[in-house]
Amino acid sequence: MDVLSTARTGLLAAGDRFAASASRVSRMGVDADVDLTRETVEMVEAKHAFAANVQVVKIADEMWRSLLEVQVRSTDR
Repeated sequence: MDVLSTARTGLLAAGDRFAASASRVSRMGVDADVDLTRETVEMVEAKHAFAANVQVVKIADEMWRSLLEVQVRSTDR
């Protein structure tokens, strides 16, 4: 499986988790079942999942750059 596709899917999932949690928090005054502590934890987890997937994209980018540099150097010889 393509690393960037996996990271993209993770980014989208983390964004969806955060948005869903934010939506639940916005209904706190109307919905008595909303647990602010649980939603805060959900948002922090979503934030960390997003950051982890961003890091995957950065590392994949660094790897591709390194591979391209190796290829350019090998063709220059």
